Amino acid sequence: MHAEEIAEEFPVVTIDSDALDAARLLAQHRLPGLVVTDSAGKPYAVLPASQVVRFIVPGYVQDDPSLAGVLSETAADRVAEKLHGKTVRDVLPEHQHDVPSAGAADTLIEVASTMARMRSPLVAVVKDGKLHGVITASSLLAAALKA
Repeated sequence: MHAEEIAEEFPVVTIDSDALDAARLLAQHRLPGLVVTDSAGKPYAVLPASQVVRFIVPGYVQDDPSLAGVLSETAADRVAEKLHGKTVRDVLPEHQHDVPSAGAADTLIEVASTMARMRSPLVAVVKDGKLHGVITASSLLAAALKA
């Protein structure tokens, strides 16, 4: 089985998309992440939903989780406001340099290897230099279990 056979259409955002809109897309469709493209439509990065969650949690709470209980319920309810005025580029991890991607002819195990190595919930499938589709961890597992 090849990557292009498993790849599905999937919501995509650009690096300049509104971060709050991207977060809404993740939440509404219960997605594990989004493929982020550059202005030319070429895969640029993967934005895991967990990274958006990490972005909205104050740094001092990440450093000391016991402080989460100190925040008032009102402050906690407004935590997503941190995304206002931000782009997807602002939310992406600084250290991310490689796009979790696979060629259309890559095998299931090659895709799984990329996903595992890059610890990504999804992999962009590229065909003829363009985004062909996306493979999520759950769709990869489903394909592997059928095999």
